Amino acid sequence: MTFSLTLACLWAAAANLLAMRPSRDNHWGRAYGLIGLGIPLLGYVTYENGPWVGLLVLVAAMSMLRWPVIYLMRWLRGLGRVQ
Repeated sequence: MTFSLTLACLWAAAANLLAMRPSRDNHWGRAYGLIGLGIPLLGYVTYENGPWVGLLVLVAAMSMLRWPVIYLMRWLRGLGRVQ
């Protein structure tokens, strides 16, 4: 296993541990931190292992951080509406 995949596994473990702890803001602050760390890590995984492995890591991260993705899709869909 490459170093980037090891870091991605540690990121996933940290995301799961952070999700188990109670939060007053519904975990949004932690989600922003995980996104901020995850985007460069995803680039590193893709650079070191290729686009298919990068795509798998992206799908895994999106499944863990699904609410930010859902709200992004809702926001993008709302931009297309004419008012």
